[in-house]
Amino acid sequence: MNQSEFVLLINPFKDKLFRLAKRLLVSTEEAEDATQEILVKLWNKNENLEAYNSIEAMAVTMTKNYCLDQLKSKRASNLRIEHSNFTDKEPSLYKQIEDNDSLKWVEKIINQLPEQQRIIIQLRDIEQCEFSEIAKITEMNETAVRVALSRARKTIREYMLKTHSYGVQ
Repeated sequence: MNQSEFVLLINPFKDKLFRLAKRLLVSTEEAEDATQEILVKLWNKNENLEAYNSIEAMAVTMTKNYCLDQLKSKRASNLRIEHSNFTDKEPSLYKQIEDNDSLKWVEKIINQLPEQQRIIIQLRDIEQCEFSEIAKITEMNETAVRVALSRARKTIREYMLKTHSYGVQ
């Protein structure tokens, strides 16, 4: 496989790899480094890539594992998972403040979820991955992915209801 064939192969999902890395590592620079590292690893395997059913799923799994390794390493000990990519362009200032507050609460709640649920929320609700793809990436049964996603969403919903109904009788 030559360089242009490789670029055509990875182009459709390289941004997805970056977004996942950014979600897990927070830092744009760390996410860029992680994405580049995964692309280099894929290039080194370019002769054997045809043997895989889904190169995208393999790349997402590699990215997830690389990022988790980085988070566990001493060099990344000060990083935390955070997400702040959502901005509205048209709403009123009041609506923007309210939305930002709600988003911060959801981010805070997501950050408190178990690691597996955080990853599943990221892949399903943000990256819009199919359950079968998430099952491959997380090495879980599809039913287990659905259950974990349901539990994560329920936890987020309960915390948000509790937060927004505080003091309301």
